[in-house]
Amino acid sequence: MGKIASIEYFRVPPRWLFVKITDVDGNFGWGEASLEGHTEAVEGCLDAWGKRYTGFEADEIEHIWQMSWRTSFYRGGPVFMSALAGIDIALWDLKARKLNVPIYQLLGGKVRDKLKVYAWIGGDRPADVKAQAQARKDQGFLAVKMNATEDMHWLDSPSALDAAVQRLKTVKELGMDAGMDFHGRVHKPMAKQLARALEPHHPLFIEEPLLSEHIGGIKQLSELTTCPIALGERLHSRWDVRPFLEQGCVDILQPDISHVGGISEMKRIAAMCETYDVALAPHCPLGPIALAACVQVNASVSNFVIQEMSLGIHYNSQNGDQDLTSYTKNPEVWDVEEGYIKLMDGPGLGIEVDEEQIRRLSKDSTAWLTPGFIGPGGEIREW
Repeated sequence: MGKIASIEYFRVPPRWLFVKITDVDGNFGWGEASLEGHTEAVEGCLDAWGKRYTGFEADEIEHIWQMSWRTSFYRGGPVFMSALAGIDIALWDLKARKLNVPIYQLLGGKVRDKLKVYAWIGGDRPADVKAQAQARKDQGFLAVKMNATEDMHWLDSPSALDAAVQRLKTVKELGMDAGMDFHGRVHKPMAKQLARALEPHHPLFIEEPLLSEHIGGIKQLSELTTCPIALGERLHSRWDVRPFLEQGCVDILQPDISHVGGISEMKRIAAMCETYDVALAPHCPLGPIALAACVQVNASVSNFVIQEMSLGIHYNSQNGDQDLTSYTKNPEVWDVEEGYIKLMDGPGLGIEVDEEQIRRLSKDSTAWLTPGFIGPGGEIREW
């Protein structure tokens, strides 16, 4: 046992927030509390919890998790759960490193030796998509994800859907699978048409076909299409997930480990999904600490299917070109071969964090701002 001596956080480019917890004996662990576009809000929560949990037993991970959830009166939501995720992941890393075992050994052991992965591609024209998808294939990926559409009006021209179909066909012609991310940009009048148009071309999944506050609409859409429906990045706890499982309107759950309270809650959500025959495909356009935490959970659950990787995430950055391979001393763990990465076997998260680089690049690092879309009539559109 060792009491928590310090909880530090580091804002680093391109848009990530790392957490380090050290106990009185010098043991340490790293977590990630990244919440894209809301870094300062999470930092405020970490300031408060950092003061509160100094002196707590670092090994009592569940106690600290429950303290954060049940004694705050206000609970859940992206800010609280992202701050909690940073703390939770760091505590798991600290404990497993102290015991010199991978975290997945503390979660019941591994059920697989390698994990299927996919990467994001951009491109608004089929020619761009073909080049980017081929580049991912050359990296070893067999599956990609791309935005289904640009920003879209509540009721747009049906011709706006044609490009999405053509982009999917382009990827499929390369012998790859593609998930189509609606990104919550598409409202029901267009989402129904888009799902039907994509269906003959067999997308790997359609992601966030509607915003999660429209569970009734998602239920209706799920009954109109055979495309697997994926969602979950904007659900922040098992209580948020429960109604989607009960409604039977989601096929692939995509919780983000940095937004659901960390490893502890991700493991619980995975178990819930298994009871409803729903697959787990964690959302993770974040840094190496968040991805390593996903890998530890994925290794230990039977209903895991595929993991998002953020290689090339600096496409969405306003400050610097740091990538998934930054901030660690063993970036080779992210090498992709025939669509898979190997399960790491090192202690804790399985990555060796480059603390010097983190401390250096965190100095004067600015918070990433979420971009937005304005339509031709001056109306605000979903990003």
